[in-house]
Amino acid sequence: MNIPSELKYTKDHEWIKIDGDTITIGITDFAQSELGDIVYVEVETLDETLEIEEVFGTVEAVKTVSDLFLPVTGEIIEFNESLEDEPEKVNNDPYGEGWMIKVKCSDVSQLDDLLSAEDYKTIISA
Repeated sequence: MNIPSELKYTKDHEWIKIDGDTITIGITDFAQSELGDIVYVEVETLDETLEIEEVFGTVEAVKTVSDLFLPVTGEIIEFNESLEDEPEKVNNDPYGEGWMIKVKCSDVSQLDDLLSAEDYKTIISA
């Protein structure tokens, strides 16, 4: 299981790459493997400001549809539009080309509540 140590994680199996007050969000390798083949990624919240834990989109796999929860309060400034034609990028490269959104974080102190790679490993191995 690939869990890059430089990223932060949520209990909802999302990864967060922090670059100042802009963060990139996707789902983890564990999440994509649990979901199976991803056939659709929907994000209709572009240019909206959402609160922490609000649903920003959904991931549809062959077997199920899962909500995506925003790990911090902020404005969704970018959606990885390549996922519209190639949702399988989430399966093939979850930490690279399979990223989902970029968010302008309104409260960077919320980033302190995210999980480290070690904490996330503990959750998924429990």
